[in-house]
Amino acid sequence: MTAPAPDFGAFVAASTAAGRLVVQPRMGFGDPGRMRAGLARTRGATAHTAGTLTVDSYTRVGDLAAARAAVAEGSRLNGYPIAAHSPDTTRAVLDGLFDADFPVQVRHGSARPLAIVRALTAAGLDATEGGPVSYCLPYGRTPLRESVTAWAAACELLAAGARPGAVPHLESFGGCLLGQLCPPSLLVATSVLECLFFAQYGLRSVSLSYAQQTDPAQDEEALHALHRLAAEFLPDGVDHHVVLYTYMGVYPRTEQGATRLLEASARLAVRSGAGRLIVKTTAEAHRIPTVEENVRALETAAAAAALAGPPAPDGAAGDSEVYEEARTLVETVLGLHPDLARALPAAFERGLLDVPFCLHPDNAGRSLGFVDPGGRLRWARTGAMPIRPDTAADATPLTSAGLLAALHHVAGRYDSPRHRDSDDDHGRPRAAPLTV
Repeated sequence: MTAPAPDFGAFVAASTAAGRLVVQPRMGFGDPGRMRAGLARTRGATAHTAGTLTVDSYTRVGDLAAARAAVAEGSRLNGYPIAAHSPDTTRAVLDGLFDADFPVQVRHGSARPLAIVRALTAAGLDATEGGPVSYCLPYGRTPLRESVTAWAAACELLAAGARPGAVPHLESFGGCLLGQLCPPSLLVATSVLECLFFAQYGLRSVSLSYAQQTDPAQDEEALHALHRLAAEFLPDGVDHHVVLYTYMGVYPRTEQGATRLLEASARLAVRSGAGRLIVKTTAEAHRIPTVEENVRALETAAAAAALAGPPAPDGAAGDSEVYEEARTLVETVLGLHPDLARALPAAFERGLLDVPFCLHPDNAGRSLGFVDPGGRLRWARTGAMPIRPDTAADATPLTSAGLLAALHHVAGRYDSPRHRDSDDDHGRPRAAPLTV
């Protein structure tokens, strides 16, 4: 009897139905043997895990000649060069590990992902992530229109190139734009828009991302808004789930602080109904983590999730500020053109989407986020976006010292010896005041 094909979306859905959070590392090694060992340790962790093949920097930017040369020379790479290794090599890495109980996702960071998608489908894989906006604006100077065109072709290739019976899966990285200091409404809107783009170009299984930010209560609002907007806007028949990323900004330097933050993200994932959590390790502030540190992070997150209690009921956040702003942004972009390959570049050209602190030439750069005294991320300036800034920001202009304080806000709070994990009924830390 043929073993059932791995199906990334179905695996997460079944895990959610069973009350288990899927936890996943960021992990990639150039050497196939080390990559296989990392996947094996991930599968064997005391947690409900999905595997990751994170590609190297050469492959990410499309310099396949350099990736192939590094493989030929045995040079050490910072990820798995999936387009430089043969499909047989990648299949050997996956053999006996990749199955219906252990799906594997390719993570990369490329604005032009066609070569990566060709390589992963040739090896029998069909789950990856990124997006035309989220893997363009933060990562380089590729023109947004070129990224959109490349991602449309990649979506069509992924949809058409999967194994018989498989359901290809694509995760938006839109909820992680620049990692920090971007108010949640834009993260939520970008994730929704990218998943709509994926569906428009052939995908029927997607995930919407959100990165943990500065305030747990606001994060819950954002995640509930993401669930609600996905249900409202995604076409019928498109399977979807929400994936949370443990905090993407400046990370706590102490082991205790880093562990507290990871545990808080696991509790947040469960409370908000996320199906999957991308973890970080205690080594994040210092160096690339080892396989052992990744496995420890997976098991720590799984243990925290198991003790988190039930998710909050649907609609708990109501018409929150995050929901209202995100919905306005989504509707504004969809009103520009029915084809998102045209609507997304037009939105950035007009400043209707505008990522704070983003230096890409196709980003207007007139928006600005700040951390308010209660710890919430808010808009100091919104440029041409159809949402209002917080008037209180005028009284506390963001200086260089204030920017540094905002960037280190989360790390400082969790590294503090005065920090407690259960300062309120939800097990979330009380936000420390921030002066800017």
